[in-house]
Amino acid sequence: MTMQPSPKSPARAFGSVETWVFDLDNTLYPHDLNLWQQIDERIRAFVSDFLHVTKDEAFRVQKDYYRRYGTTMRGLIAEHGLEPDTYLEFVHQIDHSPLVPNPELGAAIERLPGRKLILTNGTRKHAEAVMRRLDIDRCFEDVFDIAAADLDPKPLPPVYDRFLHKHGVDPQKSAMFEDLARNLSVPHALGMTTVLVVPPAARPVLREGWELEGRDAPHVDHVTDDLTGFLRNLP
Repeated sequence: MTMQPSPKSPARAFGSVETWVFDLDNTLYPHDLNLWQQIDERIRAFVSDFLHVTKDEAFRVQKDYYRRYGTTMRGLIAEHGLEPDTYLEFVHQIDHSPLVPNPELGAAIERLPGRKLILTNGTRKHAEAVMRRLDIDRCFEDVFDIAAADLDPKPLPPVYDRFLHKHGVDPQKSAMFEDLARNLSVPHALGMTTVLVVPPAARPVLREGWELEGRDAPHVDHVTDDLTGFLRNLP
């Protein structure tokens, strides 16, 4: 599968797109590398230590906050007064070696007309490490990370407002690529063309069921399990 418009109102096209916005984790690299699993496990370890609870209780708290607040960090800030800098540094200290250069993806991104930006709930440091390993860092103008968003995560509307304002992006002339359907709701409402990047069915991924939902949501214009192929096939 390369391109699959959702079976609803006509999917928005790409003819007027002049800014291409990409999520980072599980979007620019395959889900099945499970790089996010490393971060997930470090979040759990941090929660366990910070709240002085067992790993099982930390897992429950972590997933509860993630779903209710958008990130575990935001839940810890809201309910426990967490100072975020130590948290962000700790959870992103992972092994990036599973990532290898992807020249085909780099070429597909470079041929897109206009600007290319990254919008991530992670840190700039993590994003830059991922881009260097994929050898696509030259493709992007800038990274809008969790710090630039004042620690608010996608899918909160202020995140997108801050991003659009900082980079002078016209949402009516933009496209957004994401691996979580819920993070595409606000961009679509703003007028962006939306693309959901999903894992190939044949490859196992460590994700919760609700994270994989939403392929047929009205705010998802296109679905692909092959980002490079999708970008190559754009007219």
